[in-house]
Amino acid sequence: MGRDVRELRSAWTRFQRHAFHLPSPALAPWVERYWEARWDYAEPYRQKIVPYPNVHLSFGRGRADVNGVSSGYQTKVLEGRDHVFGVAFRPGCFRPFLGASVSTITDRVVPATEVFGPDLPTTLDAPTVDAFLLRHLPNDDDPRVRQAVAAVELIAKDKAVTRVEHLADELGLSMRGLQRLFAEYVGIGPKWVIRRYRLHEVTARMAAGGAIDWAALAADLGYADQGHFIRDFKSMFGEPPTWYAQRY
Repeated sequence: MGRDVRELRSAWTRFQRHAFHLPSPALAPWVERYWEARWDYAEPYRQKIVPYPNVHLSFGRGRADVNGVSSGYQTKVLEGRDHVFGVAFRPGCFRPFLGASVSTITDRVVPATEVFGPDLPTTLDAPTVDAFLLRHLPNDDDPRVRQAVAAVELIAKDKAVTRVEHLADELGLSMRGLQRLFAEYVGIGPKWVIRRYRLHEVTARMAAGGAIDWAALAADLGYADQGHFIRDFKSMFGEPPTWYAQRY
């Protein structure tokens, strides 16, 4: 079966438009960004979506949903002309809104009314959604939220964090305590989060262009060999790195 040429060499940019907005300062501790996606496809297009450890609140096609962290890539079919508006919560910050362990919605889509009640906005723009979320800010100040946020931020910023043991030492937590923190507040384990952010560095190099020494890159990311790196990449992105690189 041939490959859809619309996904090669950034051709998708002719059919899709994406925009990102920052939340108000009062929401910044909770919300990482707002995002919008618009598309126009005469023929259905299979869009691959690669996850990060964010919970999303999305509005589109006449419904609003809370999307838990996905443990693997997803494929959504885009067709016709349509629009989705979304809220990406900061990793570790959604538990106070949910009132339960974030792991309970991992790999799940939950109607937003079950979390936020029925008064969801119908005008989909950043100021309207901003005002709605400000009315639903959690009242309690949970110190473990800050701990979870700090843990994910450390992974994202420090390329030397390639092992869970290293992260636990840096945070002064036991391995079991770290696993519990991530399950309760992030919704997925620390090993997965470390792997996701290190693999992000791979796609950043792809987007920058130029030749890549795959064996050297695998070693830089803490993999024992290139085979383990390729298997991890394929499980996260749905295709091997050389195949994925063709998207750029």
